[in-house]
Amino acid sequence: MFRKDLIDFLRARPYTLAELADALESNPKDLASDLRHLFRSLRHQPYRPVVEPARCRHCGFDFRGDKLLKPGKCPQCRSTWIEPPRVRIEEQ
Repeated sequence: MFRKDLIDFLRARPYTLAELADALESNPKDLASDLRHLFRSLRHQPYRPVVEPARCRHCGFDFRGDKLLKPGKCPQCRSTWIEPPRVRIEEQ
């Protein structure tokens, strides 16, 4: 998939990395590195990447940062019931 197609895909709605990997039939870890490269190239376009951070579904802890991969455990309650981060692209 080309960058323009991926930008259009991510502008439609927020996706988790697993949803994107399934839709594009790709490995999530490879897709994470491709997305980081896409985010760097978006600096010169009228779009900006938005990463909604991962969140613990048990205690509500919000993970900070723009990490694309889902963490293993919550540092507060040690639960593994974690909502993965979502990625979208919006216009500046």
